[in-house]
Amino acid sequence: MALMTPQEYIESLRKLKTRVYMFGEEIENWVDHPMIRPSINCVAMTYALAQDPQYADLMTVKSSLTGRTVNRFTHLHQSTEDLINKVKMQRLLGQKTASCFQRCVGMDAFNAVFSSTYEIDEKYGTHYHENFKNFITMVQDNDLTVDGAMTDPKGDRSKAPSQQADPDMYVHVVERRPDGIVVSGAKCHQTGSINSHWHIFMPTISMGEADKDWAVSFACPTDAEGMYMIYGRQSCDTRKLEEGASIDVGNAKFGGQEALVVLDHVFIPNEYIFLNGEYEFAGMIVERFAGYHRQSYGGCKVGVGDVVIGATALAAEYNGVEKASAVKDKLIEMTHLNETLYCCGIACSSQGFKTKAGNYQIDLLLANVCKQNVTRFPYEIVRLAEDVAGGLMVTMPSQKDFESDTVVGRNGETIGDICNKFFAAREGVSTEDRQRIMRFLENMCLGAAAVGYRTESMHGAGSPQAQRIMIARQGNIQGKKQLAKDIAGIK
Repeated sequence: MALMTPQEYIESLRKLKTRVYMFGEEIENWVDHPMIRPSINCVAMTYALAQDPQYADLMTVKSSLTGRTVNRFTHLHQSTEDLINKVKMQRLLGQKTASCFQRCVGMDAFNAVFSSTYEIDEKYGTHYHENFKNFITMVQDNDLTVDGAMTDPKGDRSKAPSQQADPDMYVHVVERRPDGIVVSGAKCHQTGSINSHWHIFMPTISMGEADKDWAVSFACPTDAEGMYMIYGRQSCDTRKLEEGASIDVGNAKFGGQEALVVLDHVFIPNEYIFLNGEYEFAGMIVERFAGYHRQSYGGCKVGVGDVVIGATALAAEYNGVEKASAVKDKLIEMTHLNETLYCCGIACSSQGFKTKAGNYQIDLLLANVCKQNVTRFPYEIVRLAEDVAGGLMVTMPSQKDFESDTVVGRNGETIGDICNKFFAAREGVSTEDRQRIMRFLENMCLGAAAVGYRTESMHGAGSPQAQRIMIARQGNIQGKKQLAKDIAGIK
């Protein structure tokens, strides 16, 4: 099958029987729901750019398994160049959508599970790697979107999976059959889960022998029997439901998406199982996936940051302060922070290495440094954006007020006349354009898009402490102490 077009991707979602719930009710036509469709449009952009000849080198690549041209989001990295192009692709998509485009988690899961299953088979003589190769070939040939599901609810975080009062706090095997397993549990905060054709489930922490039933990884279709999604709320999300609020939404076309993914006794055939009780490999999958995903943030958040910086510069221009030295300095600082994130993404990619399975893994230390910076810099970038934009970003009357014909002035002025008069921009800039850029910045800094640009930067791919733990492990303090001893003459 050829690469899918955006339209073919959207139509393929309609064919699924995915169960989606929102505000306590099942959503029948979730593909066209105004709160969900912007996130689908983001995924569709990954298909659109793959069809564009000018982006062919970034968006498409020859499959290492079949030799056929595939979307890079389904690719197994074969070189440091592949790792670098991944980051460049993610920055491009961030620039095009100013949102989370949702296919990164699947791509990162592919590469983590591919190399891990090879090493599991090497030790135990299992067939997980062959299972996975067959699965990823099917994904590539059909140009599918796959969600990587890792984060369990966890319950009491001081206890291991096997110690939880409710075993469903971590996804686990409830029954083993000759032809497969039955699993239950849930994954939360799942980016793009509703918009995916399939899911790959992975463990979320390292495990011990008592946690064997929770040491499980597998793939299943998004509309599998017993699987359903409960849509997650975002800040200001119901603006998307308001009639005539295209300006107030901030980013009317694109948006992100998260959901609680529930597994209620879902049957998984043997051919889709990639880990089943080999508990000592749970940590390997987690570490490798986290490394890839922390690398990803050096691309996607940078692309979104490019748009935030551009919007901030426009706000300054519309306010008539673009020549002020303080404003120029803030834009320079925003650019410095954003490019530093990109440097980290490129650095951990350029220092990548070949795994036993043959695909390439990033430098884990530098990937964790990348993500540690991502937990901080976007917050400073939006703080500076709010500084430059001013209070109007969060106190402006609604779009309906600007369009209202209700008479309030003694000379017959309408509410719309009054709003357009007092919120006028500099000469040559329409009030509506000023509205649009202010609402866009509000969306990025505080609204629905802040889920992806701020909070996801903090907790996605692991919270800040998770990176600090990995930096401590990989920072080689003992080696650095020896360097100092050698130079200082300490024996």
